[in-house]
Formats: sequence, C-alpha cells, structure tokens
Amino acid sequence: MTERLYYTDAYCSTFTARVVDRAEDGRRVWLDRSAFYPTSGGQPHDLGTLEGVPVVDVVDEDERVAHLLERPLAATTVTGTVDWARRFDFMQQHTGQHLLSAIFADRFGWETLSVHFGADYATMDLGVEVVPPAAMVEAAELANAAIVANHAVSVSFEDAATAQGLRKPTDRAGSIRIVTIHGLDRSACGGTHVRATGEIGGILLRRQEKMKKNARIEFLCGHRAMRRARADYEVLVRMAAAASASIDELPALVAAQVAELKASDQARRKLEDEVAAMRARTAWEGTAPDAAGMRWHLEVRPAGRADEARAFAIAFAAQPRAAYLLRCDEPRAVLLATSTDSGIDAGQVLKGLLPAHGGKGGGSPRLAQGSLPDAASLAATWDALGALRTGTT
Repeated sequence: MTERLYYTDAYCSTFTARVVDRAEDGRRVWLDRSAFYPTSGGQPHDLGTLEGVPVVDVVDEDERVAHLLERPLAATTVTGTVDWARRFDFMQQHTGQHLLSAIFADRFGWETLSVHFGADYATMDLGVEVVPPAAMVEAAELANAAIVANHAVSVSFEDAATAQGLRKPTDRAGSIRIVTIHGLDRSACGGTHVRATGEIGGILLRRQEKMKKNARIEFLCGHRAMRRARADYEVLVRMAAAASASIDELPALVAAQVAELKASDQARRKLEDEVAAMRARTAWEGTAPDAAGMRWHLEVRPAGRADEARAFAIAFAAQPRAAYLLRCDEPRAVLLATSTDSGIDAGQVLKGLLPAHGGKGGGSPRLAQGSLPDAASLAATWDALGALRTGTT
C-alpha cells in the first residue's frame, strides 16, 4: 500500500521514500509513500522527478500508486520532487471548481455532473441546458467575492455512513476524504486543494457550449485566469486599433459593421441571382431542344464547389422543359437541376445513383447534388447521368 502524502498535505513537494517494487525494465516503480498525485477525478497527474529521473505518468492502482519514469531507476531509496508550479495550478483549478459547483447548486439549483481539468482550461458540465448570461456574470461575481473573503479550506476523514452536509452523496463506504470550504461547501474528494479560497486567486468564466442536454462551462482560476484575461485584452486592443476606436466603442461598432455586412451580402446575393437568371435565360435560349423537347445544359468544372453553381442551376431549371447537369472534378461532385415540367425528380435520380458508386448526397425533386469518393466513381456517375439525358437508362 502506498501512503499518499498529498491526502494530508497538498503543499508537500519534496519527500523521501523507499522503492518497494519495480517493473523488469525499471521504468515503473512503486514506493512506500508518495506525494505524486495520480490521474483521478478529472484532475491530471503530477509531474516531477524521482532521484532526478523525470516522472512522465502517475497511475492510481487502488492500493498502490505507480510511477512511470522516463528511464530506468535503480535506486532503492529515492527523493521525489513534484513540479510545484503544475501542482499549485491544479490546486487552484480544483478548489475553484468546488467553489463554482457550490454556487451553481446553492444559487441556481444546477448540479455539477462532471469536471475536466485540462492543460489550458477547465470545464464543468451542469445539469441545465443553457446558463443565461446574467447567471454566468452573477456566478463569477459570487465566486470572486468568496475568494476575497478568504474562506478556509480543510481536509478531513469521516465515515461515509455518518458524514453530514455533503453537497453530493457518495457511493463509497467506510472512511472518505472530505474537502470543506468553510461556510460554503463540503464534498467528498481525493484531489489536491489550496488552504483558503484567497489562494484560488480569481475565477474567470469564459464560454459555454451545449453538450447533449447539459451546459459545459469553461473556467480558469488563478494565474491561468490572469494570463487569459490579459490575452483577451490584447485581442481587444488590436481590434480597437484596427477599427480606430476605443475598446468601449467596439461592441456598437462591431454590431453596426455586422449589420452593414449582412445588408451588403443580401444585396450581393440579389445581384448574383439576377445575373444568374440572365445567364440562364441566355443559355436556355441558346440550347436546342432534343427530340423530346427538353433542353439540357451540361457543364464540367475542373475545380470548384458544386454549391457555386446553384444560383445558375436553379435559374436554368426555372425555364420550361429544362435540365442542368454539372460535374466538378475537384472536389468530386455532381449536381442536377430539373424544371417542374421535365418529368424528372432530381432527388430521386441521385438517390438511386449515388449509393451504387459509393457517393453521398440528395436533395429535392428540383435540385440535388452529391459527392463521390474517387475519379472512377465520379466518371461512372456522370456516365449514368448522361444516359439519363439520352434516354438510355
């Protein structure tokens, strides 16, 4: 059994220990005691050295903690040194998460479902689909107020059957480790934490994303929050300089520019549709009808996306007894547009052709397109569409 020094003293960064077991290659060792935290509970493992040999991973094996080393270690008694900057960073993030979880639960009734502490930022999934912006602001203000209040954080070991006031029930039996933020939270947890909320150093809530029916919140604490806030500020400074405006003027300026761009885009699309309609009408008039009275316009593009031809295709198919066929060689795609009086359902045609040649796609009776995996399948699909035009299918 490994005595886990971080359980009682998260600030222990240097220790001595005895090697009690090792793998044949000498790169996996077990100690009688260790301050190295193994990956657990969403918190990554510590890094550091054993007798100067870098520790690259720390694994929780129930009763024992395994230390994976960069190279073999032959010593029987070792001095371990934990990477303190990394350890303290995760202590800030983990304690900050406890504080946020307590606030989201007590103030809003949203349970924390899972947490993850990454190298750059941490996330927590809450039992709510969306966290309103006002709630994000309020939660951040409450959390930072608790940091300023410098609530003591302590660790205790209690019997699971009699432990009271836990934020979240535990399914463990026997003795459990409880991390308490005095006056705010009590949680069963095996992670490393600071001694008081003031050491969290500040909390920054940044963004959220929807994960199924839950909201995932990105947050940063301490030095991370400071660095990220500074980086965000530098971005705003550069944007303001590019716009010849102050940072405070940016929201209104960006909103006005977005509205202007949308209006310009709508005007551009309208002009493109008008030009496409004129080109399509001219192309239709210049295309001789076949024996069945259909006018087919075929186009092959060595490069370019099929979407770029949609306006022309729709305009051409708006003419009487008309059909438009497009092949794009890179990326490989086909497009078919047909008029309402053509008797051809474009969507059904491609639905029948594409799977036979390994392609994917579909569409409506009037317009459909698909992508093909290689040149051979594109050629085969194009030939099949050509047969449709000549009436040989």
